[in-house]
Amino acid sequence: MTELPDLTPDCEHCAALCCMALAFDAGDDFAIDKPAGLPCPKLAGHACTIYDHLEAEGFSGCARYTCHGAGQRVTQEVFDGATWVDTPELAGPMSEALRQMKSVHQALELLASAERLELEDDDEETRQEIVAALSPEAGFTPETLAATAETLKRVPAFLASLRDYI
Repeated sequence: MTELPDLTPDCEHCAALCCMALAFDAGDDFAIDKPAGLPCPKLAGHACTIYDHLEAEGFSGCARYTCHGAGQRVTQEVFDGATWVDTPELAGPMSEALRQMKSVHQALELLASAERLELEDDDEETRQEIVAALSPEAGFTPETLAATAETLKRVPAFLASLRDYI
C-alpha cells in the first residue's frame, strides 16, 4: 500500500510560492490587488513581513489559505530546494508546479477520505492504484508532475462511483 505524502503545509520549507504564484483581488479578504506570478509586496525574500498580524493588515485570505503541503513539496522535491527568489526564471515553472501539486494533494486528500468507506476489493484496488500514481516513490520532477494530469482526470469519476458507500 502506497503511503501518502504529508499534506500539512510547512512554510519553513517552501519558497513563499503562494505569495508569488497566486493572484488576489482587493476586498474583504485582501487589502490589495496582486496579479499571479508577481511577489506580494509584503514579502521580504521568502518571509511575509506581516505574517503575525495578517488579519489586522487586511489579509484574512492569507491567514486562512492552505496549500495542503504542495508548496514545500514543489520547492524541496520538484525543484530540489531551488527558489524563484534566488533564480527568478523559476517563477513561472514553480507557479505551474504549485498549481499541479495542489491538484494532486487535493485529490490525495479525497482519496484518503474514501479509504474510510470500507470499500469492496475492486474499488479499494482502484483507489490504491490512483494513490500510487499520484505518489511516485521516486518523487516528482516537473515532467512527471505534469504527467499526473491524466490520472487526475480519473479521480472525479472514481469518487462519484463511490456514492453507494455513503
